[in-house]
Amino acid sequence: MAPPRKQAENRENKRFPIASGGSCLLEIMGKTIAYLRVSTDQQDLETQRLEIENYAESKSLKIDEWIQVEISSRKNLQDRRISELIKSLKKNDRLIVSELSRLARSMRETHNIVHDLSKKKVELHVIKQNLITKGSNDMATKILINAFGMAAEIERDLISQRTKN
Repeated sequence: MAPPRKQAENRENKRFPIASGGSCLLEIMGKTIAYLRVSTDQQDLETQRLEIENYAESKSLKIDEWIQVEISSRKNLQDRRISELIKSLKKNDRLIVSELSRLARSMRETHNIVHDLSKKKVELHVIKQNLITKGSNDMATKILINAFGMAAEIERDLISQRTKN
């Protein structure tokens, strides 16, 4: 007589019986969300949308939800819908952005957002920087995120200086 089969069911994984009498543990991926943000009328959400669609297709990913925001990066996390986004994400979900500066424009904010995603085990895909965090917060990821965050902050400051003069 075969031993009873345990069924572990939750959002992250599920056991399926196999013909040999054992079971196979499959990891179930969560939803994939694309976040797009532009800050001026001269920028175009459609460009980011196409970039994300092409990326998703190349990785055989299906976008479950699109979050599009037309607002300055200087606005708070709530106005930019970042707080709502982070709250909605669960373990094994994916977040895709065209570039890191779409999420944040300061090193501190970038670090905090990526840290929150990492704590939730959310996989972050940043297309232009060719970066996938895999929901981890390892040393290489920290270095890259901080470098890209610093570049975004400097870029924002330079743009601000140019428009004031």
